[in-house]
Amino acid sequence: MRLIILCLTVLVILIQYPLWLGKGGWLRVWDLDHQVQEAQKKNDELRARNAMLASEVQDLKEGTGAVEERARYELGMIKQNEVFVQIIDPNKRSTFVAIPPPPVEPQKKPN
Repeated sequence: MRLIILCLTVLVILIQYPLWLGKGGWLRVWDLDHQVQEAQKKNDELRARNAMLASEVQDLKEGTGAVEERARYELGMIKQNEVFVQIIDPNKRSTFVAIPPPPVEPQKKPN
């Protein structure tokens, strides 16, 4: 009787091994599920980034507002007869260099 119980126990253990540790076992499935969730998260982030870039490209193609905004913030450009005011936080160090506008020539009156 002991021999039968021992044989059945060994058989149950041998059957359980592929279920837990084999090629299609629970541990492998859990690991693959974790990888799929991370890939989906990364895909969602990339979709959001692509949507933002697509809207920026569309805005650059259709309107001048985005071009003007980029020129102002990235290149420090200002419009003619516009006053540039920059408020500097004393705790932060600014790397922006203000360039004075070119001198304005007085307009001549037509005769």
